[in-house]
Amino acid sequence: MTELILIRHGETDWNRELRFQGHVDVPLNDVGHEQARRLGLRLAHETVQQLVCSDLLRTRQTAQPAIAQLAAQLPPSFLIDDVLDANLREQNFGVVDGLRVPDVQQEHPQAWSQWVQFGADYAFAGGETVRQFHARVMAAVQRLSVLYAGQTVVVVTHGGVLDMIYRTARALPLSGPRQTEIPNAGLNRVRVQAQSVEILSWADTRHLADLPAQPRYDQSRLWTPPTER
Repeated sequence: MTELILIRHGETDWNRELRFQGHVDVPLNDVGHEQARRLGLRLAHETVQQLVCSDLLRTRQTAQPAIAQLAAQLPPSFLIDDVLDANLREQNFGVVDGLRVPDVQQEHPQAWSQWVQFGADYAFAGGETVRQFHARVMAAVQRLSVLYAGQTVVVVTHGGVLDMIYRTARALPLSGPRQTEIPNAGLNRVRVQAQSVEILSWADTRHLADLPAQPRYDQSRLWTPPTER
């Protein structure tokens, strides 16, 4: 049994603009850096044995304050470059990476009409389907659960990755819009044992309480339900 403390990266300007970020290497903005600083202070009270991280810049920047606070608990030879995992990246959105919703609607109208059905097997050109993404994410989670069996691990990753884990834990379908809040720099705890994922707590943002309200990407408002197609 392995406990994972799952963290979505801090805020970026692209989060504010509601752009598809995907695999683009976007840095944190000032709010994101403050979120990361507070996250580090919050994690200082945790007992952990390891930290792993997506290899994209926004997650690495989010992880740095936590690494500083947890230095005494992490392995003596700990280097962030040794624990970067590309399998913990956000979903690849292909040709729409970097675009805002109005841009996608204008430049790729047919692709957009398919996207808002949130089917598990649809992908923008050059991107990956939700089903492919889910398989990648859950394979990474299983590897972590075996590699760090019996330990508590901080995992700094992306909103889409957390969505895949949440759907697995709640036995939700891969199709359809996101059904949970996944705030930037929030704390989410799960327990992984064999193929089972149990949520212990989710979307804890007490350490961010007085910061600006976060941008909200509400997929349910974009969704075209099957009865309306």
